[in-house]
Amino acid sequence: MIKELKGHLFKDRDISWMLFNERVLQEAENTETPLLERLKFLAIFSSNNDEFFRVRVASLRRLQQLNRNKAISEYQFPPDIVLGEIQRLSLIQQERFNKAFNHIIKALQANGIYIVNENQLEPEQKKYVEEFFKKDILPHVFPVILDHTKITPHLKDKSIYLAVRMSSAINEIASKHAIIEIPSPQLPRFYVLPKTDDKTRIMFIDDVIRCSLDRIFSIFNFDHFEAYTIKLTRDAEFTLDEGDNFRENLLEKLQRSLKQRSKGSPTRFIYDNSIPRNMLELVTDKLQLKNVNLIPGGRYHNFKDFMDFPKLNNPAFNYEALPPIPMPELDQARTIFEVISKKDFILHHPYQSFDYLIRMLREAAIDPQVQAINITLYRVAKYSNVVNALINAIKNGKKVTVLMELQARFDEESNIYWTTQLQEAGARVHFGKPGQKVHCKLCVIYREENGRIARYAHMSTGNYNGVTARLYCDHGLFTKDERITNDLEKLMDMLFQSPRKHKFNHLLVAPENMAKQFAALIDIEIANARAGKTAYIIAKMNSLIDEQIIRKLYEAGKAGVQIDLIVRGICGIVPGIAGLSDNIRVRSIIDRFLEHARVYIFANGGHEKIYLASADWMTRNLHHRIESGFPIFDEEIKKEIRHIIKLQLIDNIKARVIDSDYDNKYAGTDTEVKYRAQLDIYHYLKNKYQ
Repeated sequence: MIKELKGHLFKDRDISWMLFNERVLQEAENTETPLLERLKFLAIFSSNNDEFFRVRVASLRRLQQLNRNKAISEYQFPPDIVLGEIQRLSLIQQERFNKAFNHIIKALQANGIYIVNENQLEPEQKKYVEEFFKKDILPHVFPVILDHTKITPHLKDKSIYLAVRMSSAINEIASKHAIIEIPSPQLPRFYVLPKTDDKTRIMFIDDVIRCSLDRIFSIFNFDHFEAYTIKLTRDAEFTLDEGDNFRENLLEKLQRSLKQRSKGSPTRFIYDNSIPRNMLELVTDKLQLKNVNLIPGGRYHNFKDFMDFPKLNNPAFNYEALPPIPMPELDQARTIFEVISKKDFILHHPYQSFDYLIRMLREAAIDPQVQAINITLYRVAKYSNVVNALINAIKNGKKVTVLMELQARFDEESNIYWTTQLQEAGARVHFGKPGQKVHCKLCVIYREENGRIARYAHMSTGNYNGVTARLYCDHGLFTKDERITNDLEKLMDMLFQSPRKHKFNHLLVAPENMAKQFAALIDIEIANARAGKTAYIIAKMNSLIDEQIIRKLYEAGKAGVQIDLIVRGICGIVPGIAGLSDNIRVRSIIDRFLEHARVYIFANGGHEKIYLASADWMTRNLHHRIESGFPIFDEEIKKEIRHIIKLQLIDNIKARVIDSDYDNKYAGTDTEVKYRAQLDIYHYLKNKYQ
């Protein structure tokens, strides 16, 4: 069916997303990826897929039910067509997923690691497993009998279950059916058996439960048990009343609304494809799963749990460690404010440590000259040193004002928790504006110097989250440059004080001026190309699906502007259309770290402009969120960013070409010199700073 989507000027956003997740799956299939890293890519693929069905498929189903079976926009096709293609691609990807998993299992076995099930245990091993079940698992097991029940059992989103059939070859009694929730995350998903030889044996706790079904159902007189894994994905959307009391009531409303998520409509049902047909029909009937995507899978589900697979003492199973590269000027400084007052600094995560920001906040908390800290928080870590540093600043008498975005999807509960902690400590906590998520990442520290207030700022392309900063590629700028801090003061006023409009001289701010400014920058390239001058655009982002930007890029490409795009995920533009997008090239890099930075570079008639931003070229970012893009003024930092982007544009190991063929082909060939951007960036920064 994908042929129906070809030949258009725009790619469908949801199909494009599935092709992104296929690139993740490619890393799991790649035999050059270390074994345990391949398992992690299966986990990432599985987690991504869960969220896709919880959010995007759920949204398409709602449109379908409203009989809105028309194209939503030029880059979103009619729901019927898209849902049909999603189902087709899901089945193909699930089959590839199962093959990759089986291949990894065999490779682990070749190295003496065995994932064993209940049928592969020696008598002595079975005793260990039964004892572990009795002591650690049985207290968490609560079966629900399906036969004759008049109440539809509620299956939780994110949980997995065993569908069990009990029968007897001896006693003439009717079979019974039950479901058992696998007690995770209460318990680790994996159990490592005590060693009896030189082999390592690991069991899913699913199989530990299978091993003891006779104990669970000992009340009945059955002697035969079958168990098959099932999983239900639910619609994760919920609505908030955005009336006059939005600010005052948001916390309470959000807490109430989160409960809706657990009751969302089913969007996908995955089952072990070895389950007997009549048993599958009974289970789906009892669960009332009509008009739900039924996806046959393997014996195991919830592969996201492979992120916590037991550690194995073999360095070859994981990527080589890349210790954070130190910044000598920052490390040797008496205070971080001293060095930032002299020049701008940029950090490239995860190659360099996020702890430099923590140090800045920690010093601010005890510095008698620091008066106040303003910060925006979008996704906060479960254990947040950023928030702990802010609370410490409050204890030391600093005024702390926080914009906490409570509606960061799937991080709402964590953000609610930290909101409460900050409020109890005495911080002023704001919750943004009705209908607009605050997605910019900003921190301003107000410090008294020579009788006046100096402003020190940190601006980032990524979240103030110390956990993801070790996994996501982002850029963070330390600056005291008044061209930036003056604009930041206006932005902070807009966020914390009043709804009045401001004119920003250097910052790109959505929804105020960002879309217009990007359009104007592209127009300059178009004019220069038509005048025979050098004209180019290099842009890196997570997603590109804003129709106006795409049309403007087509116009630029047609005018002769050379356009290179690095788009990790959704990409609505179609390169290579004769006479329209011949000058547009798009690539996507999937490697050990998640490419998360947004970088926008314009030739600008020989006076190149570089912006880093929190915003992708998506309609929601440019028009419906509060975002920031900040210019790079320091020439040395400009060179550094340009070199990093250059390394990504020549990657021929982990880069894929994004074109009109929907085939995710790798950019390189076996005969070329090898360039792997993430490793090359690490070594470039290491050579520069050590």
